[in-house]
Amino acid sequence: MKNILLSGAAALALAACGEKASQSSESGHPDDTAKSAAVSAAPELGAWGVETDNIDPAVDPGDDFYQYAGGKWLDSFEIPDEFSSYGAFTVLFERSETRVRKIIEDAASGEAADGSIEKKIGDYFASFVDVDAINAKGLDPIAGDLARLAMLETHEDVAQIMADPALGANSFFGAFVGVDSKQPDRYIVYVGQSGLGLPNRDYYLDEKFADKRAKYKDYIARMLTLAGVEDAGAKAQAIYDVELRMAEVHWEPAKRRNRDLTYNLKTREELAAFAPGAPWDAILAVSGLSGETEFVIREDDAIQNLAAIFGETPVATWRDYLQFHLLRSNAGALPSAFDEATFAFFGTELRGTPKQRERWKRGVAAVNGALGEAVGQVYVDRHFPPESKTQMEALVANLRLALDERLNTLPWMSEETKVAAHEKLEMFTPKIGYPDKWEDYADFAVTRGDAYGNAKSANAFGWNDQISKLGGPIDKTEWGMNPQRVNAYYSPTRNEIVFPAAILQAPFFDPNADAAVNYGGIGAVIGHEIGHGFDDQGRKSDGTGLLRDWWTEADAESFQKLADALGAQYAAYEPIEGFPINPKLTMGENIGDIGGLAMAYHAYKLSLNGAEAPVINGYSGDQRFFLAWAQVWKRKAREEAIKNQIATDPHSPAQYRVNGVVRNMDAWYEAFDITEGDALYLPPEDRVQIW
Repeated sequence: MKNILLSGAAALALAACGEKASQSSESGHPDDTAKSAAVSAAPELGAWGVETDNIDPAVDPGDDFYQYAGGKWLDSFEIPDEFSSYGAFTVLFERSETRVRKIIEDAASGEAADGSIEKKIGDYFASFVDVDAINAKGLDPIAGDLARLAMLETHEDVAQIMADPALGANSFFGAFVGVDSKQPDRYIVYVGQSGLGLPNRDYYLDEKFADKRAKYKDYIARMLTLAGVEDAGAKAQAIYDVELRMAEVHWEPAKRRNRDLTYNLKTREELAAFAPGAPWDAILAVSGLSGETEFVIREDDAIQNLAAIFGETPVATWRDYLQFHLLRSNAGALPSAFDEATFAFFGTELRGTPKQRERWKRGVAAVNGALGEAVGQVYVDRHFPPESKTQMEALVANLRLALDERLNTLPWMSEETKVAAHEKLEMFTPKIGYPDKWEDYADFAVTRGDAYGNAKSANAFGWNDQISKLGGPIDKTEWGMNPQRVNAYYSPTRNEIVFPAAILQAPFFDPNADAAVNYGGIGAVIGHEIGHGFDDQGRKSDGTGLLRDWWTEADAESFQKLADALGAQYAAYEPIEGFPINPKLTMGENIGDIGGLAMAYHAYKLSLNGAEAPVINGYSGDQRFFLAWAQVWKRKAREEAIKNQIATDPHSPAQYRVNGVVRNMDAWYEAFDITEGDALYLPPEDRVQIW
């Protein structure tokens, strides 16, 4: 059940921040020779932690701080053909990728015992990268499953296939196991909308994406033709038509963020009566959920309508739909023609990426997805100095203290709500570097030479791992990201902030950089994640993770006025003509950025213990702090990638994560002598500070 597995991953990283692909050296090539904190006394970047050679002195910082801080790099750097965008995250992503490749090669060398984790890692990778063997087998590995789909006769048959954990078939619904938002001492199954092949409903309904819709239908027909399906064009149209019907009832991305609307508890009997178009008993039986009596329905009326569409759509259409999506979702494990057609649409057409990544790099991603914690354990041993964790713990403690002090001075919040806010902050759990308990892959079956079969094993293992939690106590040690992932996240149901090892490197964190740089980099990221506990959605849970209203009505109204003012600022930003930022979609991340940088600045001042920061190479401490923030978000992106981001991503494009934030901070104005004549200037009364 691929939709089930994907939805589960999304839930675990629900508030995950940062960007999917990531940075290394300023030249754009990964540098694995950078010395660790344990052996180096010099910062990795520049003389004190920021590459000042990237600063463009011809740009007034008050007109475009993003361009000022990184303009020379932005003007000269060419995005590598294999990326749709490139920036600080990408450098570390490539570095992590290179390190993981070495871990995989080491695991695959020698005589690993059958069933050992080393052999599983090596066999999974070797199977995926052996393109010659994949091509030689043709469609033989997937032929049996395609035949199963071709023989479907009833809607119940279709539903059972959609619910098959190993097959990972597309479905009108997705499901995952997560902590119950209103009973955070138990796990529960969440059910949500799914079924689309394009990124979201906007691609089906917005005129801006009309060209993408036409290309998508061509792609569907191409995949069916490659598989020898007759009348591929007509079947492609029928597949698209049913997806269009589903898109019409899907919730828009911004609405899906609303945690009050996406918690709809229903018993098994209530679900069957509420959405009678689908055979839920059959679905739950195949999913291993026959014993579950309650479910949380996320997009309730969407699920109701999708179930009706399921029952009204002919089985013949579902057969074709399932065959196409099985080919699409497994294209990387199929002959090159399928893989190339899929990249041409999803990579080049939708994101503007000219060239597919080398096979070994995609193999690393495949292993990270299937056996990530096994690789991560070795990654931490080799590449995460204990000193980094110690310093991070001190930074987190100082950020918490900063917010604790800031809560006391908030002019818009009552004392009653402040007490509850302090309690929530006190109950935050930070996780740094790696989990205390590692995933056990003993039940994960891997067969060398069977890339498709191994992908099915990963599907089944991932789903079975999720449902094994049902009925048990909450596992406080569980992580939603691998240590080698360049990212961070906040979980509202667990009230925890998580920082994997791979992000704890320059430009985010460098034990040898100036303190202002670390506070403006990883300090602001820490503040951002803490801030998610108090953004427009995270604030709805208390310190235990319980989804409840702990605010006075007046405080909630005051918060909303500030959020609306911030939203009005971001609504005016239009990276590409006709593609303005959607402030309702990006609200949480924008609040996280502005609150996080404010917390980090406060914490930086606390770290000085009342002393003045030294001037280094002509830059004051405050200037270094803000330059570090801009350095973190330095990024170039292709036009199609930005369009995709605007439509699907809750994060604002990079330049607005800099310019849109600093213009709301008084300290930035003072640090760079910003005046009314500067383009980014906001009158003091229009500057938004929430936390």
